Amino acid sequence: MIEAFLWSALGASALLVGALLAYTTNLSAKVIAIVMALGAGLLIGSVAFELIDEALVTAEVAQVGLYTLIGAAVFTLGNWYLDKQGGGDRKDADGAQASGSPLAIVFGSVLDGVPESFVLGLTVLQGEVSVALLVGIMLSNLPEGLSSSSGLRKSGWTRNRVVKMWVLVMVVAAVSGALGYALLDPASGRTGAFAQGFAAGALLAMVTDTMLPEAYEEEQTSTGALVAVGFAISLMLSAI
Repeated sequence: MIEAFLWSALGASALLVGALLAYTTNLSAKVIAIVMALGAGLLIGSVAFELIDEALVTAEVAQVGLYTLIGAAVFTLGNWYLDKQGGGDRKDADGAQASGSPLAIVFGSVLDGVPESFVLGLTVLQGEVSVALLVGIMLSNLPEGLSSSSGLRKSGWTRNRVVKMWVLVMVVAAVSGALGYALLDPASGRTGAFAQGFAAGALLAMVTDTMLPEAYEEEQTSTGALVAVGFAISLMLSAI
């Protein structure tokens, strides 16, 4: 469990790195979008190779499909509610966060990090951390931390305040990873198919709702090719 906690904290640490870069450098929106698209492809690959594939070992296809839909629905409802509370612009790089609720922005960032960390905990439970998933999480978190923090800086948030927010997200992500490990411990007698399918759906919803729109806004028609490259990298890394 401790190993899952630490790996999840490492994956989420890219958020903090992105935040510090946002306050010390001026990376272009194009670079951020490229990294985000690659990260999206890596995460989609991880859903296919690390979650759905494993879930199908212990459950029927229809069951896994239903679990995936439930996970996507829960994430979407949570994201919808936070959007209504003023957290919808949490990843905007131009300062739109100024009109949103600070608390909703924090909770929205936490919501984004929970599915991927939970999944990372699952992979540790299966024997060793998934390199493809870890790289995908870090490549998705780095531009998220960059774009969100850039917008928060423009909307008046101090660096200390932003750092505290991302440290909180890191802690929640680490705990989520530990829970992903503990709740599916074979010694507990629980089956992993539901959690794997649920996490896959939540992760897919997170990628399509919060990552791909930001990447496409900047990259336009190049986004699909970059996502495919990320997916291919995930396939190769899964063989390691």
